[in-house]
Amino acid sequence: MEKKEFQHIHLIAIGGSIMHNLALALHDKGLKVTGSDDEIYEPAKSRLATAGILPEQEGWFPEKLDAKPDAVILGMHARADNPELQRAKELNLPIYSFPEFIYEQSRDKQRVVIGGSHGKTTITSMIMHVLQHLGRKFDYAVGAQLEGFNHMVKLTDDAPVIIIEGDEYLSDPVKRVPKFHLYHHHIAVISGISWDHINVFPDPDMYRDQFRIFAEMTPKAGTLIYNQDDEQVQLVSVPRNPADIAYIGYSVHDHSIRNGKTILHTKKEGDVEVQLFGEHNLRNLSAAKEVCKKIGVKGHDFYEAIKTFQGAAKRLQKLGESTTANIYRDFAHAPSKVKATTEAVKKQFPQRDLVAVLELHTFSSLNKNFIPQYAGALDLADEPIVYFSPKTIEHKRMEMLTEDELKAAFKNQNLKVYTDTEALQQHLLERQWQQANLLLMSSGTYNNINLEALTQAVLKA
Repeated sequence: MEKKEFQHIHLIAIGGSIMHNLALALHDKGLKVTGSDDEIYEPAKSRLATAGILPEQEGWFPEKLDAKPDAVILGMHARADNPELQRAKELNLPIYSFPEFIYEQSRDKQRVVIGGSHGKTTITSMIMHVLQHLGRKFDYAVGAQLEGFNHMVKLTDDAPVIIIEGDEYLSDPVKRVPKFHLYHHHIAVISGISWDHINVFPDPDMYRDQFRIFAEMTPKAGTLIYNQDDEQVQLVSVPRNPADIAYIGYSVHDHSIRNGKTILHTKKEGDVEVQLFGEHNLRNLSAAKEVCKKIGVKGHDFYEAIKTFQGAAKRLQKLGESTTANIYRDFAHAPSKVKATTEAVKKQFPQRDLVAVLELHTFSSLNKNFIPQYAGALDLADEPIVYFSPKTIEHKRMEMLTEDELKAAFKNQNLKVYTDTEALQQHLLERQWQQANLLLMSSGTYNNINLEALTQAVLKA
């Protein structure tokens, strides 16, 4: 079936992180783009306004659909009873979720989909960095704003391959299917499986099952690249038909740490110094290397390109450094990622104290039934700190947490618990930062803490 041609596309919930990037990508492609949303925040607001496609006012306006766009794309944070969605159905317009539309636009391309509970943004961005470094044409859809790329989505007519970060979360409020089931990959990666999204997948088996389905969707002559060190991944990646599908396991790239620098050891290229660190990232690097090899990138070219990779935003992102202290920010919130990130910073700088501050922000991380998954996650921190906002718990209508419950769940009696941003800031500023690193882990904002000001203050302390 040929790819459909569109002239006018309407996005319901255009203000979302990935949705506004899709809108910008379609606008760049020369299509007419309209959309609606009941709330549009920065940076989406300014970016859409600059492109001339910001809705005139916030809210839902079913009459916008009377222009009969060629396609309607439904964002995840629209409700199933959205009035514009109802009008689109009445008019019998083609309605797509984000992943369905990406698939529609990439039917004639080789589709590489990176799945996993953690590491998928980093692996996707590594592959994109290498391909861009080599001047290769490629399309992409990734869940973070990356250095050197204008948008999180790019769709062209001539790129032969598309690199997609394959999220296991639901595609849209109607079909409620995991996004990565809808891309129909040729090459798939499973980077790790660690129970998450408890509000959608209430038990670990149901969650893991989504990855089993993803693995089993690998077509004849397709490739499944998987983390062979992860027991949960092994359960879903057992070769079913090795004659038809290439199964490629990967592990941590051979390396050593010298004076806080990571050196890769390779057979043909010798030692290669890279800017990223941590065993989880060196495992991610191995996954990216296997994907690149499959799409025709030579080993020499991969290593040459990866030397300049600085990491994805908020993934062990260095906010600042002095001669005796470094400050990092990481998106880590799932237990396995918190453990891996804490371990990475401690192993890279074993002689320095590590202050690790984790914000509990997601539905899963604030759920009393889920929190025991964090047992031991902060053990390698010299000073483990957990922060959460009572307002977030109230907003999510969840049961309040206590300090004793958190210490018991983390199995760490040294744990300090803060529920007030100013008190947390005060504590960090009063601390000595000689030979100490600060690691901030959150998918939130610590209740709008000014990280730039905090960084400057800590480095002067």
